[in-house]
Amino acid sequence: MGKQVREAVDGREGNEVEKLDRLDFKILSCLQEQGRITNVGLAEAIGLSASPCLNRLKRLEELGYIKSYGARVALEKLGDYLMVFTEVTLQDHRMADFERFLQRARKVREIIECHHVSGGYDYFLKVVTRSVSHYQRIIEALLESDAGIEKYCSYIVLGSPIMRNGYPLEELFGSFAD
Repeated sequence: MGKQVREAVDGREGNEVEKLDRLDFKILSCLQEQGRITNVGLAEAIGLSASPCLNRLKRLEELGYIKSYGARVALEKLGDYLMVFTEVTLQDHRMADFERFLQRARKVREIIECHHVSGGYDYFLKVVTRSVSHYQRIIEALLESDAGIEKYCSYIVLGSPIMRNGYPLEELFGSFAD
């Protein structure tokens, strides 16, 4: 597929279509792995000169393909913590029930991810806490907040043998290498 142009909806009003080429995908792939790379380093990595590379980078930022830049903090170096995945099933399934739950869940900073899913439950949460008792206090507070939770099931993470830095763009969207 090499030079084939990929199209993606950028989310702007009117669903305007913006074309991404192999160099745009290379920029995105490189930045996922090396978020602090200099523009010169990025340009060398993708085979462009610095100025056109910077223009492409700014365009990708403006179009929303790059959401943010950040650091992954090594929690284990800061102290003990507990990661818990939680399945949540709501009592009722009207739009207002989903919104009420999300309104309550958004206020809990320890909930670092919340996914609305299909299957036997409604939401899949990723929660980080200091301890089991801290996690239990969070869940009890959610239950008492009238969030509409019928039941929940918790899975304490014992280890994370696979953690990737970014999305497999080539596997998701086809080959974009030279």
